[in-house]
Amino acid sequence: MADYVQVLTTVESADEAERLGRGVVEARLAACVQIVGPIKSLYWWQGKLEAAQEWQLLMKTTAERLPELEQHVKANHPYDTPEIIATPIPWGSADYLGWVSAETERTDSSS
Repeated sequence: MADYVQVLTTVESADEAERLGRGVVEARLAACVQIVGPIKSLYWWQGKLEAAQEWQLLMKTTAERLPELEQHVKANHPYDTPEIIATPIPWGSADYLGWVSAETERTDSSS
C-alpha cells in the first residue's frame, strides 16, 4: 500500500487559498484540499514578531506525489518562504486511502 501524507500550508486570503487549492486538485497533486480559516498566526519574520490573518490548506496525497506537490506550491505561493509541512498518515480507512491513491494517479493528460 502507498504511503500517505497530509500537507499543510497557509496563505494570506480566502481567494488565494481557493486559487492554490484548486490548482493543486486540478493537477491531481492531492485528492482533496480543505481550506480552514481565517486563523491568526503569530511568527517571527525578518527579526520582527508578526501577527497575520491567514487561511490554512490541508492537502491529502500520496508520498509519491509529494515532490511535485512541493514544487507546485512553491511556484504558485505568494510567500517568499511558504510553510510546507507533510505529516504522515499512519492509518486511514482502506476505502478513503484507495480514493486518495486513485485521484492522485498520473493520467495520460497530466504526465
